[in-house]
Order: sequence, then structure tokens, then C-alpha cells
Amino acid sequence: MDEEYDVIVLGTGLKECILSGLLSVDGLKLWKRFRGNDKPPEHLGSSKEYNVDMIPKFMMANGTLVRVLIHTNVTKYLNFKAVDGSFVYNKGKIYKVPATDVEALKSPLMGLLEKRRARKFFIYVQDYEESNPKTHEGLDLNKVTARELISKFSLDDNTIDFIGHALALHRDDQYLDEPAMDFVIRMKLYAESLARFQSGSPYIYPLYGLGELPQVEFDDNGKAIGVTSEGEMAKCKKVVCDPSYLPNKVRKVGRVARAICIMSHPIPNTSDSHSVQVILPQKQLERKSDMYLFCCSYSHNVAPKEKYIAFVSTEAETDHPEIELKPGIELLGPVEETFFDIYDVYEPINKHDEDNSYISTSYDASTHFESTVQDVISMYTRITGKVLDLSVDLSAASAAAEE
Repeated sequence: MDEEYDVIVLGTGLKECILSGLLSVDGLKLWKRFRGNDKPPEHLGSSKEYNVDMIPKFMMANGTLVRVLIHTNVTKYLNFKAVDGSFVYNKGKIYKVPATDVEALKSPLMGLLEKRRARKFFIYVQDYEESNPKTHEGLDLNKVTARELISKFSLDDNTIDFIGHALALHRDDQYLDEPAMDFVIRMKLYAESLARFQSGSPYIYPLYGLGELPQVEFDDNGKAIGVTSEGEMAKCKKVVCDPSYLPNKVRKVGRVARAICIMSHPIPNTSDSHSVQVILPQKQLERKSDMYLFCCSYSHNVAPKEKYIAFVSTEAETDHPEIELKPGIELLGPVEETFFDIYDVYEPINKHDEDNSYISTSYDASTHFESTVQDVISMYTRITGKVLDLSVDLSAASAAAEE
């Protein structure tokens, strides 16, 4: 007997369940995709031990995606590992991102006077409570811009650069002329997430992952009616998917350049971190957009023993990823294999109320989920007509201890 579902979400791994359509590949598939039929060299280790997310992203430990996972009980089936380090590129070097008043005083990113100014700013952010005017210092953050708030603490451009991009996780400088409330909320989220697992970063990352690509079926009126996979069809009223499933219902809005690098060592100057994010702010590189460096290793079960996988990504500004990504790749140290790629970024142009298809926007170049997860929540509201309540017990998601 045929069964009809209200909604089918395409994709089977962690990110597929939530945002759909990320495809993880093992080492052999990765090699074939970029190198054809050549056999992978033996020094890279067993292909079966590679499990590479093609567009990997870390999760903020107290962030929206973790709340979504808890809300949907997905955390029952997932193992997370705390990410070792969060770093920022400044004047050609890598530095740990300071996120609290205590860290600000220790950070070599700033001189003595700037450390004191930054400390005062961090204390203001840490103490700020929207419901308590005594913590506002006379500022209405819904009206005051981020630029105006920062100017009251006389922070210099370098400090603003790392706070805005590596801590508040803005992808460009547009936030400076927008209300400061979102900027402060982002900073508080970073600090709260950092405190959660005491791991040196605010991020967590899941162990393992896998995906497949089914086929969406439509009726004569152009409405999605089901999904076919391996010869079997499941009927449904609504289909949720990423742009790769329905290429005729999306438009290209940009491109991402990326390099996938296999190494036998952690990224230099990151305290030997097995998993790490480094953000290279646009101004430091004289680019229009930030560059991101993502690294994980065998400790996350994504590579053979003693192997590390690093991704360097940015919004493509040319057709030459090997040249554009050079500043990030140069930070990696010796690299055994590098795979270059440019992929298109799409957004939906269909009318979901006419075709029953709910399509996400493609993944951007960032290596964290904070920008992408807002698309999930927006889709949830479009699909259900409800506002998602994410007041959950965050302790339901725990990070695995080091072995």
C-alpha cells in the first residue's frame, strides 16, 4: 500500500537532515572527482578512512543550528567533538581570537593601551542585557549603529577587523552601519559558546557523515508529488531540497572558490589544533570578501591516522582559485595533495505555493553555520506557517571527550 507523506526532505547526513543536500565523499570518490582514474598514492593512507564533507562547516556550541538539532531530537543520533581553536589572520600572522575581557588583556593582537580599550568593550558586551537598561550605558542598540558603538570605546581598525569578522562572524563590513544590537548579540553568542566546552573555540563538529541524490517527481500541473530513489517512489505533498535537485528553479548569484588540502600535520601557529577555523578578514587581503580556513583530522574520524584535511574558501572574484586562495594555502605549511574547485551559489526563484517545492540557498564560503541556518528557519516558517520556538535545553548536545 502506497503511503503519502506531508513533507519529504532530500538528503540523509547531518547537514542533509537540517539543510539538505551536502554530499560527503570517501577518499576514492574525492580522488576520482578531481584526478580522474589515477590511483591515489599510498602515502595518503586508506581511502575508506576518508570521509570528507565537500562544504564543511562548524557549529556554534550555543548557536541556532544546535538548538534546531535538539528541537528535532537529532542529537540522540549524533556524536559531536569540540573544535580545538578559533583564529584570525592579521598582518600576515595567525592569532587566537580573544573573546572575553581576560583574553583581551593577554592577546598579542593588540598593544597595551588598545588591550585596555578592548577589555572595556568586552565587559560592556558581556554585561549587556536587553531587558536591563542599567547595562545599556544610555545607548539604544536598536538605533545606534555598530560603528557608533565601537567609536565610544575608541577601538582601532585592526581591533574592529577581528571583532567584526572573527568574533561577530560578519562576512563583510556592511554591519558597521546597521543597528548595533545584532553585532552585540553575535559577540555574546561567541563568548557563551566558547565557555560551554572550555575547548579553546566556540565551535563543535559532528563525527562522520554521508549523503545520496534522489529524484524529485512532478505531476502534469508542475506540482511536486514525490521522490524516487533506487527505483522506489515515495509520494508527498511538499519537497524540501537544495538547488542541485531542481536546477531549473534557481538562479546563480555568485561563486565560491575553494581548495581541499591533505596534510600530515596541523596548521602551523594554531597550538597543534586537530580542528580549527581561521578567518582572514577582507581588509587584511585587500579583497571584497573574507577568506576562511577550515581544518579537521583523524580525531574527527574524517581521515586516516595522522592525516589532516584543510579547506580554504572564499567568494570567487576571478576564474583562478589557485591564485585567489594563495594567502590561505600559504598558512598551511607543507601540503601533500591540493584539489582546486569553483562552485556556483544559487538561490530559489520558484513560487513554492505553486509547485510545492521548498529550495534552500546554496552554501556560502564561510566555515560556520551561523549564516546558513537562518535559511533553515525561514524555510521552516514557509513550509509550516509557524514560527520555530528554539527555547531548548542546550545540555542535550554534548561534545565527546578526547581519547
